[in-house]
Amino acid sequence: MLNILSYIFGLISLIIVIPATIPLLGWANWIALPIIVIGVIMGALSSKDGGRNFCLIVLLIAGIRLSLGGGIL
Repeated sequence: MLNILSYIFGLISLIIVIPATIPLLGWANWIALPIIVIGVIMGALSSKDGGRNFCLIVLLIAGIRLSLGGGIL
């Protein structure tokens, strides 16, 4: 059950992160980061790894985008 919730949190955050790759919308990554962290925590508590790994990939995408934009843009 926690693995499914982790996937759901990952999908919600991915929906936020994809438009945030557009210039001047990078601030949306700051909204997605807490959702991703909740998904990673739920995935870590689960017996399976899929949801956690999915959230970590979304976290990597958001982190790279934030570092390219200097953390704000």
